[in-house]
This record gives sequence, C-alpha cells and structure tokens, in this order.
Amino acid sequence: MGRIDIICSHLPAADVFADVGCDHGYCTQYMLHNGLCRTAYISDISAESLKKAETLLSREVKEGRCIPVVADGLQGIASCDLVLIAGMGGEEIVHILKEGYLPQKFVLQPMKNTEKVRRYLVEQGARITKDFTFEDGKFYDLIVGECAEEGDSYTDWEYKFGRDNLLSPSPAFLKWVKQEKGKLDSRLLAPAMKRESREELRQKRYELEVILDALEGDV
Repeated sequence: MGRIDIICSHLPAADVFADVGCDHGYCTQYMLHNGLCRTAYISDISAESLKKAETLLSREVKEGRCIPVVADGLQGIASCDLVLIAGMGGEEIVHILKEGYLPQKFVLQPMKNTEKVRRYLVEQGARITKDFTFEDGKFYDLIVGECAEEGDSYTDWEYKFGRDNLLSPSPAFLKWVKQEKGKLDSRLLAPAMKRESREELRQKRYELEVILDALEGDV
C-alpha cells in the first residue's frame, strides 16, 4: 500500500471532515466516495495549490458536499469532528492545532518532529489509538486518536519512537531502526566533533541499540 492508501485506511467515519493542507484531495475523495462523511472541507494556505483538489472534487464542490477554504491551518474552517493533517512538519502541525482547535477525532502524519506532536496531544488530554511507522519509498509516522474523558499516558521512549512501534513493531520500524543506527555509526567515526555532540549521538545510538536488541530477540 502507498502512503495515501495507508492514511485513508485509518480515517474513521465522521459527520464533518477537514483535510488541512489537502494537496490533490485524494483523502477527501476517499471519504466522500465511501460515504464516510456528510461534508468535507479542503483547505490550503495557497489558492493556487488548492486548485488541484478543487479540480479533482469539482462535482462534490458544486453539490455543496465539499467546501474549499483558503486558510492558514484550521482558520476559516467551522468546527468539525475529524481533522486530517498530513505531509507537514510536527512543529507546524502543533501550531495549527494550537491556533485552531483539537477536534474530536484526528489523523496526523508528520514528516518530522513526531515526538513534539505526541507530547502536545497527551498534554491536551487526547487519547492516541494508533501510533506507528510505515514505509513508502521513505519512512513516515502516522498518529490516530481522539479526545476522550480519560487522556493518555506515554513513557519517554513512547514519545520518542511511538507506542505501537515498541509494543507491536512492524518490519518498517525495524528497518528504520537499523538504518538510523547505521547512520549514527558513520557519524561517530568522524574525527572532528564536539564532545557534547558526540555524547548526544552516543545516547541516540544506545537507545536504538536497546530497541534493536529487544526487537531481534522477539523474532
């Protein structure tokens, strides 16, 4: 399965769906064509970029089932019960949620700084139901969750690597750990490096080595 297919497979049913930074609009098309939402918002900060999704969903836009919005994040989008934010950095995703709101349900696919997204969600009392790494040419993290009466609790290791990756690791996560450890091994061979930087890299390598030992011990 490709990246978009994997994201779509984890989108739950909702009344009103918002695809923030919607790109071509494929995820919104999936939601509408499969009857998973009544209304959908497609948004982008750039009107030019939004045209791609408007073209794909022109019929749904005419029918009023799909509402295009040129907006920064969730600004200009009425309250909805499911938000998808995919393909952005973790800090940007956190900023969008802070400036907007945390919806009842969310699917987030940060390109980097996933730990910051996890920490923000837990701090806000959200419950994370899926948190794993997958591969489609490169590695991606996917976080699925909801607002709940009882929030979530994460360990430092779960914040760093994702709960599902540690509890039920996929082949993609195992491959990522091996690749990251290899990169750190190469960097640690560099002769010119500040002591602080070397210690930081050694700590990261140690964490990956612990995970790798545990994962390979379960095989």
